[in-house]
Amino acid sequence: MSRAAYPPPRTIWDGINPIRMIGELSETRYWMYLLLLPSAMLITAVVLYPTVYGMQMSFREMRLNRPDLGTDWVLFKHYARMLADPIFWTSLRNTAVWVTSSIALEFLIGLIAALALNRNLPGTKLLAVLILLPYFLPNVVAGHMWALMLDPRMGVINDLLVKTGLLVGYKAWFADPATAMAAAIIVETWHSFPFFTLLIMAGLKGIPADLYKAADIDGAGALAQLRLITLPMLKTIIAAAVILRVIGLVNSPDLLLILTSGGPGRSTQVLSLYAFQMAYKDFNFGYAGALSVVMFVLLMLFAWAYIRLSKVNQD
Repeated sequence: MSRAAYPPPRTIWDGINPIRMIGELSETRYWMYLLLLPSAMLITAVVLYPTVYGMQMSFREMRLNRPDLGTDWVLFKHYARMLADPIFWTSLRNTAVWVTSSIALEFLIGLIAALALNRNLPGTKLLAVLILLPYFLPNVVAGHMWALMLDPRMGVINDLLVKTGLLVGYKAWFADPATAMAAAIIVETWHSFPFFTLLIMAGLKGIPADLYKAADIDGAGALAQLRLITLPMLKTIIAAAVILRVIGLVNSPDLLLILTSGGPGRSTQVLSLYAFQMAYKDFNFGYAGALSVVMFVLLMLFAWAYIRLSKVNQD
């Protein structure tokens, strides 16, 4: 019998059709996990690993200017120090004032601007561009610009207030503990209220006009329509905007760093600025990491409580 009469030996690759296997896999629930795998790996590398490393750093001794201390585990040493640190409690109180006041003003002005621009009157397109301009400016540019305008020697705002009789003399707004925080909040409000304007305008476009026509027929005025139609329909957008702005304000010390550097007398010291100073002035990365973990926990608690109280997930 010839050799050709015998069939070739079978291997493990016989009968495997990659295209058929992919087709069968796409019909199962595991296909979703396969598609999400690249994104999950990217998130793990870019977000999760640095976050875990930062939390780990808060339990270690890491002072670049004191290499003799080493990098041993100190467990809750930094957190215990934080409880006895008066600057931490001052920063926590100032953070609450800074965030609450800025968010309230930004939302109020942003809502008014969005309602005005939504009327589609002549010139509103140009006005919309002008309103959104502050948000396009980097924080560094906006901070230095307002620092010059509020300068006690050559500031144009001081000059206008003195000439109109609203001020007796030129005032150093950022050098006075009584006015430094308020002035910084005004600058932050001017810079970031277009964020609320933009999101609220997008939400207003999705509200059916029939609701307002029906409200007009029922005799509801502008304020009643705002309270009963506009704000409830924008509930989800407002909740998302508030949470995003709170996260941005808590984590971004750049504007206060430019305007006041936390002074005068710690009157504008906030948690993010304190953590920045501990890391890049005192080189105490362990304590700065502990401050960052506290901010992270506070933000998570705020987001959870705000979503529960606003009931955005209960329609």
